[in-house]
Amino acid sequence: MPDEESTEPTIERVLVIMAHPDDVDFGSAGTVATWTDAGLEVTYCLVTSGDAGGSDLTQSYEDRASLREAEQTNAAAEVGVTDLRFLRLPDGRLEYDLDLRKSITRVIRQVRPHRVLTQSSERNADRIYASHPDHLAVGQAAIAAVYPDARNPFAFPELLANEELEPWTVPEVWTQGGPEIPEHARVVVDITDTFDRKVAALRAHVSQTGGREGLADFLREWAVDNARIGGLPEGRLAVQLDQNRPLRIKLGIDPTAPDIHLGHTVVLTKLRQFQDAGHQVVLIIGDYTARVGDPTGRSEQRPMLSAEAI
Repeated sequence: MPDEESTEPTIERVLVIMAHPDDVDFGSAGTVATWTDAGLEVTYCLVTSGDAGGSDLTQSYEDRASLREAEQTNAAAEVGVTDLRFLRLPDGRLEYDLDLRKSITRVIRQVRPHRVLTQSSERNADRIYASHPDHLAVGQAAIAAVYPDARNPFAFPELLANEELEPWTVPEVWTQGGPEIPEHARVVVDITDTFDRKVAALRAHVSQTGGREGLADFLREWAVDNARIGGLPEGRLAVQLDQNRPLRIKLGIDPTAPDIHLGHTVVLTKLRQFQDAGHQVVLIIGDYTARVGDPTGRSEQRPMLSAEAI
């Protein structure tokens, strides 16, 4: 049981939202394995079936999509995931729009996750492969689906009216594949014990990695570097993800009167915006100034107040 003062959400269900089969396995399969090992329920939402990914020009789009769905299903099993949702939108042609937001919102309301892992919507010039246009579109749409769409009953009202999908607020969002992660948002996941399963998951994508030499060595080198940056002991392997945790924002107020003036409303309006975005706001009310009032007694607007009045 979490401490009553703790702001950490209880995580039981995780929804992974990715553009293509193999995206999660390159970025986070080792992390997913740590989650399933810990008893978390993990669901994959694949927006496309990867029908534009491959080198066999004789293969139809339909056959390629079926093959890649089967490969992703096998890869997911390597890390303990059995619930996969394929949206089957066209590979290479995703756009950030209301239709994509609605499709992802539907899955969020169905799964009702406590954590979403998706792709960064920010282009990473250092790792351009992570910034495929489909990745950026999915990342942006997933964030919009988390906030405001999934939690708002008036966003896509037909999901509630016709499909009985109640609103859902996601407490945590993690992203992969973005630019350098600021220290306050960086989470370093130790995947030493799940690294071999990450490699096995990627090897399950035979059409994509079957002829790739040195895949495990490449992944190990990357994981060693992440562990070093994250301060893990030598010999450990890690992945870095961007953990967008809710903020706890405090405002200290030492009022001199019960009135609210324009200056107060600006700050309170901004705090309400933080609340609407899923953050926690704490008001700390001081009483010293109000007890003192105007010591000279010349200002009727600043009388000395009792504890009850404050």
